[in-house]
Parts: sequence; C-alpha cells; structure tokens
Amino acid sequence: MERLPTPAGQQADPPDTSPAPACTATATISEQGIVTGWSEGARDLLGYTPSQIVGHPAARLLADDMSEQARRETAGRERFSGQVTLLHRDGHRLPRNLLAHRRTPQGSRPAEWLVVTAPAARPRTPDSQALREWVFSQSPCILAVFDTDLRLVTANTGMESALLLTEEQMRGLRLPEITPGPASEEAETKMRRALETGQTQHLHAYLHPTGVNAQRGWSTSLAPLKDPRGQIRAVCLAAHHRQHEHLARQRMLLLNDAGARIGTTTDIQRTVQELADITVPRLADFAAIDLLDTPRRGGKPSRLPPSGPITMHRTAIRTTPNNPNNPPSHDTHDSHDSHPGHHGHDTHDGHDGHDTHDGHDTRPASPPTAGETILYPALSPVAQCLAQGHGALYEADDPALTRWAATDPTAAWTRQQGTHSIMVVPLRAHGTTLGVALFTRSRRPEPFEADDLWLAEELTAQTAVHLHNAHRHTREHTTTMTLQRSLLPQTLPDQGALDIATRYLPAGSKAGVGGDWFDVIPLSGARVALVVGDVVGHGIRASATMGRVRTAVRTLADVDLPPDELLTYLDDLVIHLAADEGGGTEGTTETAAGIGTTCLYAVYDPVTRHCTIARAGHPPPALVTPDGNVHLLNVPAGPPLGLGGLPFETYETQLPEGSLLTLYTDGLLQTRDHDIDEGLDKMFQALTHPAHNLDTVCDRLLTTMLTHRPDDDIALLIARTHALNTHQTATFNLPPDPAIVAQARKHTTTQLTTWHLNDTTYTTELIVSELVTNAIRYGHPPIQLRLIHHNHTLTTEVSDTSNTTPHMRRARTYDEGGRGLLLIAQLTQRWGTRHTPTGKTVWTEQTLTPNY
Repeated sequence: MERLPTPAGQQADPPDTSPAPACTATATISEQGIVTGWSEGARDLLGYTPSQIVGHPAARLLADDMSEQARRETAGRERFSGQVTLLHRDGHRLPRNLLAHRRTPQGSRPAEWLVVTAPAARPRTPDSQALREWVFSQSPCILAVFDTDLRLVTANTGMESALLLTEEQMRGLRLPEITPGPASEEAETKMRRALETGQTQHLHAYLHPTGVNAQRGWSTSLAPLKDPRGQIRAVCLAAHHRQHEHLARQRMLLLNDAGARIGTTTDIQRTVQELADITVPRLADFAAIDLLDTPRRGGKPSRLPPSGPITMHRTAIRTTPNNPNNPPSHDTHDSHDSHPGHHGHDTHDGHDGHDTHDGHDTRPASPPTAGETILYPALSPVAQCLAQGHGALYEADDPALTRWAATDPTAAWTRQQGTHSIMVVPLRAHGTTLGVALFTRSRRPEPFEADDLWLAEELTAQTAVHLHNAHRHTREHTTTMTLQRSLLPQTLPDQGALDIATRYLPAGSKAGVGGDWFDVIPLSGARVALVVGDVVGHGIRASATMGRVRTAVRTLADVDLPPDELLTYLDDLVIHLAADEGGGTEGTTETAAGIGTTCLYAVYDPVTRHCTIARAGHPPPALVTPDGNVHLLNVPAGPPLGLGGLPFETYETQLPEGSLLTLYTDGLLQTRDHDIDEGLDKMFQALTHPAHNLDTVCDRLLTTMLTHRPDDDIALLIARTHALNTHQTATFNLPPDPAIVAQARKHTTTQLTTWHLNDTTYTTELIVSELVTNAIRYGHPPIQLRLIHHNHTLTTEVSDTSNTTPHMRRARTYDEGGRGLLLIAQLTQRWGTRHTPTGKTVWTEQTLTPNY
C-alpha cells in the first residue's frame, strides 16, 4: 500500500499514541428518573460530587427541560442514544452524545438505566492512513486485494502465513494459480460476481498451501472496492479463521452421537467400551476406562478409600491404529485394532521370552490391558482426580506426571510412548464414584484444552448414569429372579398319577423377568392338578403378584373346587387386588395387580383317566396320544382374570394311559422368529415323536422353538399320564341301613388283607365306621365306599348324594357329637370333603411306610 511522504531532511517521529488522562462519565438513573450512581468521570465532567447529586432528579443535569421528551423516547425501549446538552454545576452548557442502556432487575436490584458519555478529552491517535496500513498488514485475518482481472495486487501477513508464500511470490497471480483447488475456483467465481453486481459475496473455504491437507476452515467475504465516484476498481478478499467454531461443532456432534451410542445395553463392560470407542480417535488417540471393584450380581461399587492407594480394574481400552500405545493382541474388546507383539508386563522371574540385560527389561512400556487390576498410588493423578471429584489436564512435563512415573512402573508408558497430553476424568453418577476415564494424545499435535475437558466430563457423566442404571437393573433383575424362583415349586410333589418335567426360562429383554409360573398340586382320590399361568408385566411387581395368585390357586385347590369354579374365585381375587392397589402404577404401562393374568387349571384322575380343564385367556394345552397324534385340546377360551362378569367353562376328556399333556405360556409361541401358526407347527413337529425321558422332550421342544433368549418368559410343563389298575381300587355300594356299618368294616378288612396292609386294619376300620355312620345318619342314598391304594398312600372315601358338609369341632365333655371327625383328624394325615355334581365325597388319607 502507498505510504505517507516524509518532508525532506526531517525524520518521521513515531506517533504519540498515549491517551490523555480522561475517563468515561457514567451514571445510573432509576426508572423514576432519580440518580442512583455517579462515577469519577461524571464528577470531572459536570462538577458534582456523588453526595451532591445521588438521590436527586436527573432532570437537573439537563440544560433544557427534556423530561417529557426523554420519557417518550425511552418508553418501552432497552437502549437510547442521541445528543443532549448537559448543564455543568457552574452553569455552562456541555453538548454531549449519550448512550443509555436499560438494565433489567436481578434479585433485589430494581431496573435502572446506565448512562455513559465519551471522555471530554479524546486520546491522541496516529494518522488514520497509518492506522489503515497497520490494520491491513497486522490483522490476524487473511486480507488480499485483487484487480478487475482477478490478479493479486497486495496481501497481508495473514495471507502469507496461511499459504506459506510471500506477497512478492503471489503478486500478479490469480487465486487458483496461488493455491489450486475447488475452494479457490469457487472464490474466484464469487469475486467475479462481486465485480459484476457490486454486492459482497460469502463462502466457507479451506485455504491451504499446495501439498498440505486442509485442516482449518475460513469464513471468507469478497467485497467490491469502489472509488469516490462509485466505480468498482478492485475486490477485497477477507477471511477469518473458524477453527474454534469447527471444533465446537465437532464436539457437539460427538456429544450428540454419544447419546445414541453409549448405554445401548445394560452390560457394564459393553457400556464403558462404548465410551472408549466413541472418543477414539475423535477426541483422543488412546482411551482407557478403569472401574472400582464391583461385586457380582449387581452389587454396589466399592467406596473410595479415605486415603492411600486405590485398586481399580481396567474394563475397556481403545487406541488408534499404529498408535505406540496400542494394547496387546489379546485385547478382547477391540481385537480388530490390536497389533501383533507382546505388550505384557514382566513376569516375576524376568524370563518371558524377551532379551534382558543385567535383569532390566528392554521392551518399551505399554499401558495395562483390559482385564488387569491396577493399583494407583495416593499421589497419582488418577487418585487425585477421584479424591477431588473433577477432571484435570496434564502436559507430559507436568510435575504430577513426573512423580507418578517415578513411583509407579505402570505409568512409565506415559513418558516413553510419545504421549504429550493427558486428561483424567472421574465417572460419577448420583453422588457415587464408579471409576475413571484416562485419555491421551500422542499422534495429534494439539494438546487437550478446557473445552476438551468439558466434553470428556459430559461423556463420562452420560456413561456413569448408564452404569448406575445398569448396576440398579442388575440388582433388581437378581432380586426379581430370586423372588421368582423362590415362588416357583422347588421340588415336584411325590404322586403316582403323572410323570412330570418342567422348565422356566426368564425373558432376555430389557423388560426383565415376568410373572409366568407353573404348579403341580396333589388332590384327594389320587388326583393331580396341573397349573400354568402368566401374570401381566415384568419385574418385582409381576413376580410378587404371581406369588399371590399362585398361593390363591393352591388354597382353592385344597378346597377341591372344580376348575371352572376355581377360576371364578381367582377372577374375584384379582379384581380385589386391583381395587386394593387403586389401579395401575402411576407412570407405568403395567396393569394393576395382575388384571389380564392368564391361567390354565387341569385336574387328572388316574382311576378313571378323566381330565377336566378350564382356562382363563390362556393358550390351550397340546395332547400327544400314545399313537403319536398331536393336537390342541378344544378347551373353551375364558376371559383373562380380573375382568369379571364372564363365565368360565370346563372341558372334559378321557386320556389314554401314556398320553403326553403339554402346558405352556404364550412366550413359547410368540417369538420374533415366527408367528403363532408357524410356532404351533414347530411345536407339533417337536412333540410328534416324544422321547421316553420327559426332560429330553422339554429340551428338544425348547431347542426347536427358540434360536435365542426369549423376549418373554416361558413356563413349560409336560406330563405323561398313568392309570391305576383295578387291583389298586375297591368300591362297595352300601344300603342306608345302620346295620351295614359292620359289613363295611368287614369289606375293609378283607381288602386290606388282600393288599397286605394288615397293620392299618384297626385304624381304617375306625375311619370307615365313622364316615359310613355319618353318611347313613346325615346323607342320602346311594352310599358308596371306595378304597384306593397308590403311591404309599391309602385313601378312604365315602360318597352320598347329600350336599351337607361335615365340620370338625371340639367336643365338650358331655357332648355326644363331634368326636368322630376329631378322631379321624388324629388318625389320618389329611381329610376333607369335595363336592360332585351328584353330591359329596368325604375322604381321608393315610401315609404308608415302605415296609407295607
């Protein structure tokens, strides 16, 4: 640029740029126009001391009465600027430009106006032409002027520094000739448009020397330069560096990506590995995450020791390819980034296949690998970071790192592998410290800065929350599993009517364990009840509801209710449970207290091979006959439990001995691999040729139906039927005559002798006498006596057509009644009454020892 001439024989003196001793005059004025603040500059300008003006109306400072005009011009505005005439304390007038800002109220401070005016004495400045020359040459931005042929006329030092060329080397060349590339072509096109239209053009370009990758983005403006007559004479290129904007955008993108990529599972190891994966190489060249010791089965993390060294477990590691900090090839988390070569630590005897000299290992140090336990000294940066609860940045020559490397051999890699910048950040969530993240840079030349630390703290905070939730989920899952398994039958009851095998598979989804259950309940008369149910929902609540429903089923089964009546009572119970809880849990989608629960209840009688089934919204059972035919039993589909008002119906059938009855929950059929119809086909195929061992049948069925962990719980119960032969039962029809009691005792004695149960004769005769006498006295004919010998149990039954139920009571000294049933209760293991469509049956059970 053209410089100012200097008179002959006179040397130009450097301009005096020192400002005159003056300061800005400022004052604060309330919304009511009262002066509330007064500066030293205001006193110098107008002659008032603070005590003379503060608390007085500001209008007295104006030479003219402008109160109304000022109110009108400032009403509803946040800023005012204009020229006013101020009145000095001695009376002379001072025209000044005022700038006023309205400050909004904050806390106890009311709204007010801040009024400022420039100093009365302006600072002495150099010649404006010299200032322009200095601005052009010294501006940190890129500045260049191109003529109308788009050839460079002049360029500043910023342009020279960015392109590594001097102005002399670039003068007379077009921009695509100075730095070839698409960005230069686009810039020249927009320069030509600026010359043609006279309007400023804008673009975002990457200007860089030839052969150097573009790493810095520049926001570029191309403005036409006009002479005093308005004719366009040249075009100016001005570009400012946008590296910080670019880095800020990259950090926000990384933070946004982390929200979707961290915490995709409840697996703790996978979650911390996701943190390492997303930060390398976008934030660091190497990342390692160490966690405090966490007990198995979802226990809480260990507490930080108050002082001393800290033991941690390296859980995840990630490094850039060809990084000297690469972990050994046995890194299980990212084997695709591993490289050959041994990077392990020394063995105790110093002989691990590497050459040593005088007992000193010559291998380069490497960081601990995933799975190793690390002991951090108390004064190490990691221990300090955990103690202070916030992250820190370190350069390679930082004294803290020097002390750490001197006392801890595992820290030697920070100084031997070219690491020049280290960042240590704790993993904390809900006031609990879970671990620490370690980030290093060795290949990237820029050190970590404060914004990188902020980003790392945000990322570790996200990860820590997911880890905290994973710990909680694991604990809840373990608790739910423990509760669920404790509520399921621990052992199957000893009974001779059915061979039974069961399976329970918890769901593999995030929803957790559900409320599926099964049960096997021995009933009177050698009968057995089979139950399979599914409580709506997942988690502890579903498991607890399942326990309540299962207990209710067992209680109702002990009363010997028919299947349809049992489900009716169970339906009422679920409705009452829902009423007690007051509906669904707030904020959840679960149904209240098991409403919508399904259940199937079946009773099998081995004496008659008769099976009675009822279901409440549950899938029907599958039956495999001895000849291999498979089909679903056509059990009427009752409504799920808890809806109320709809009846349940029973299905009755006679099963051939050796039939296979399969009861299951809907999780067996509703899998992601197939629909229900396809699932039924696969189930039939697996059951067509059942193995003799029922456990094998269960395993084969699950293997056929499932290719992965089920999305919903599965309860499976498979039963093979047996039948009691005629030699195991004896039935006697008795007339309603009191004299027949002796004959009933005789029939009993004869049958027990046939079964070689002579030792039970006396007790059984007493039982038969009491039951037959009660039937004759209180019942209605016909009367029937039946004895059943099965599975080390002797069952005595007396039936009649009356619905009157006997009740045991404590007989007083002179009472004639009530003693018989009390005696029976003392002589038998169980007794009870069950109702039938034609009357009732009173039964007792005596347990026989194996010697019988």
